[in-house]
Amino acid sequence: MKDKVMGRWSTYEPFFVQLGDKKVADVVITNHAKLRWTDRVSSSNNSLEEICAFLWEKLKNDSIVPYYRNEEDVYLIDDDLVVVAEFSHLEHETDLVGNPLHKMIIVTFLGRMSETMELRDLKSYYSWLRHSRRMTLIKNSRKRR
Repeated sequence: MKDKVMGRWSTYEPFFVQLGDKKVADVVITNHAKLRWTDRVSSSNNSLEEICAFLWEKLKNDSIVPYYRNEEDVYLIDDDLVVVAEFSHLEHETDLVGNPLHKMIIVTFLGRMSETMELRDLKSYYSWLRHSRRMTLIKNSRKRR
């Protein structure tokens, strides 16, 4: 969803929002992310347009920051909502200087840190998750024998 409401006219530069070193000109939400939005963020069944509009407003207001300094795949919205995103280049879209514009693909919404305390340290959360899954697999393989 590209920004539908632009206050400028007679301009030749495509609209984008700077996020780190990326110039985001489009937001795409995966099916998985839509399901996670309903499960973990908002109980009301929001449409894709409403979720995209929410994300555009947060991008414009600089409310989206990287979760870690070095990594560029996990982001915090309003210091609470944890989002996993990927970026890809938009074909045939550049700014006036010729730099490529990006498409922000929302992979999933992990949830709110205020509700899920485990999200405060994602590295330990993921290691715990991998360990618990591994232990479940080991238990199931014991039962089959």
